[in-house]
Amino acid sequence: MRVFVAIEITNNDIINLIKEFQENVNIDAKPVELKNLHFTLQFLGEISEEIAQKIIQSLKTIEFSSFDVNLKEIGAFPKSKSPRVVWIGTDEVGGNMLIQLSKKVEKVLEPLGFFSDKPFKPHITVFRIKKKIGDISGELKSHKMINFGIQKVSNIKLKKSVLTTNGPIYSDLVEVNAKK
Repeated sequence: MRVFVAIEITNNDIINLIKEFQENVNIDAKPVELKNLHFTLQFLGEISEEIAQKIIQSLKTIEFSSFDVNLKEIGAFPKSKSPRVVWIGTDEVGGNMLIQLSKKVEKVLEPLGFFSDKPFKPHITVFRIKKKIGDISGELKSHKMINFGIQKVSNIKLKKSVLTTNGPIYSDLVEVNAKK
């Protein structure tokens, strides 16, 4: 099964603003389904059921307190002149809290052989771009000042991803809640 560790976007005000952004931005790209919006703390790839159980036990040892993340700024990976992904970023404080949480995830999963291939950059993917569409920096700049709002981070989830022709289907394998 294909899995990743994530924080879901659950604030309906944020989801509605992202929907509005997806409808109003003028780029030739596939929007991420609103129910699939999340921060990926660590992508783990294809694993067995046995390894999934070990991952679940490891994730349950993580302790963290809930915190807020302000979703703002829009960008593209690898760059807006030749994008593959359009994303929404975070404020510095919330972003740093997400980075610390991603390091906790990485630390408990390292003994199982999972390592991040690149440093975690807090972002939510809102568009995926399959074909070459050229420079979108002007279009992104016109939407740059949107403040999408505050998402409370109070849990992390191990999510299973089944890829289909209509896009991925996610399901939860475990939820680890913040300390009260």
